[in-house]
Amino acid sequence: MSFVTLHEVGPRDGLQNEPGVIAVADRVALIDALAAAGLRQIEVGSFVSPKWVPQMARTDEVMAALKPGPCYAVLVPNMRGWDGFAAAARQGDYKVAVFVAATEGFSRANLNCSVADSLERAAPVIAAAKTAGVAVRGYVSCVTDCPYEGRVAPGQVADVAARLMALGVGEVSLGETIGKGDPERVAKMLDAVADVVPVTALAGHFHDTGGQALAHIQVALEKGLRNFDAAAGGLGGCPYAPGAPGNVATEAVVAMLHGMGFETGVDIAKLARAAEMANALRGGRDVGQG
Repeated sequence: MSFVTLHEVGPRDGLQNEPGVIAVADRVALIDALAAAGLRQIEVGSFVSPKWVPQMARTDEVMAALKPGPCYAVLVPNMRGWDGFAAAARQGDYKVAVFVAATEGFSRANLNCSVADSLERAAPVIAAAKTAGVAVRGYVSCVTDCPYEGRVAPGQVADVAARLMALGVGEVSLGETIGKGDPERVAKMLDAVADVVPVTALAGHFHDTGGQALAHIQVALEKGLRNFDAAAGGLGGCPYAPGAPGNVATEAVVAMLHGMGFETGVDIAKLARAAEMANALRGGRDVGQG
C-alpha cells in the first residue's frame, strides 16, 4: 500500500481565521489531540505581527508547551519572524514555512509587496533555516484562481514554485486558496508545476469552498502527489480571500484515503475527537485538557 502524509494546518491556518483569540492552553490541547491521532506533521503557529494576526500571538508559549514526537511547523514570513522562532525553538523537531502568491494582486493584498519582493523577503529566512539545519516548506497561494485577478495561468504557478525551490525549500505546498478551481484546471496546473519541481516535493492544499477539494486530491493522487494539507474540522480560510471559508477537513481526507487503500498512520476515531475540539474552538468554547 502507498503511504500518504498529511500536514495538519488547523492550529495555524485554521485558527488564524477565527474571529476570537484562542487561549494558549486550548491551542496546545488541540495540537496534543491531533498528535495522539497519529498526525506527525502539524503546523502550530506563526511568527507574524500580532497587529495583523492576533490569533497567532504567543506562538512561542505554544511551542514551549508542546510534547515531543511530531514535526511541528511554524510560519515565518521574514527575518524578524525567524528571530522569534529561533529564540523559541529550544528543543524538538521543527520546520519553518514561508509563503508567496502566484499572483501580484493577492501578494499585494496579503503581503503588501510584489511577488518578486516576497521571494526576496523569504530568501534570508530559507538561508538561515538551512544553516541551522531546519527544514523549510514554501506555500504558493492562488494556484488556480485569485480573488483579485481571476483565473491563474499554470505557468505562473510553475514559475513561482521553481523560484522557491531554487531558493532552497524542501517542499512546495500548492494552495487552491479560494476553492473555485475544477479538477481539469487543477490537473493542468499540477502538470505545469511537475515539469519544474519533482512531484515528491509537492503538497496539495485545497479549500473546500466549492465542494471540490476531495476531487482535487484525487486528481493530485493520480499525478503522483503523496502529501496533502488539511485542517481538523475544516477550520480555516484566508482573511485576504473573501469567500474562502475553510480548508478541507482532515477527517474527510483520511476517510477517503483509507477507503482508497492508502495508509496515513492516522487513527480515525481519535481524529474525530480532535475535530470535535477544533469545532468547539470555532464556537469559542473551552476545549479542556482531556
